[in-house]
Amino acid sequence: MIASVKSDYAARAVLGLSRHFPTGQAVRVERLAADHALPANYLIQILLELKAHGLVRSVRGKEGGYLLARPPSQVTLGDVLRALHGAVFSTPALSDPACPCELQRAWQTLQQAVETASDAVTFQQLLDESAERERMYYI
Repeated sequence: MIASVKSDYAARAVLGLSRHFPTGQAVRVERLAADHALPANYLIQILLELKAHGLVRSVRGKEGGYLLARPPSQVTLGDVLRALHGAVFSTPALSDPACPCELQRAWQTLQQAVETASDAVTFQQLLDESAERERMYYI
């Protein structure tokens, strides 16, 4: 599995929205893009995909922008990857009848491990890690 630039940008955006979740205020695309070094035009496309999968929601109007649709503790890295790519890990070998069954089982094992690992990482954990790192820096 090679994580795409799109995956990285989406994870940064969700992390940014996670930081603002407690305020309940929408974050404008321009601010999110600037804060996380993301191209705003590409970020809009990513946010629309995340919205279509129920991970973010949008607010219209003067105070509009985007919000995380669920608490950061309920959003995983796996959720973000599946929203963008449909699967966290995929290989054509899994559906190839010519692929030896022992190799298909190895691919399935790898697929399950990647899915499990990505679902074990919540954005709340990432926020907690960031807060801990900041506390350690000031000691």
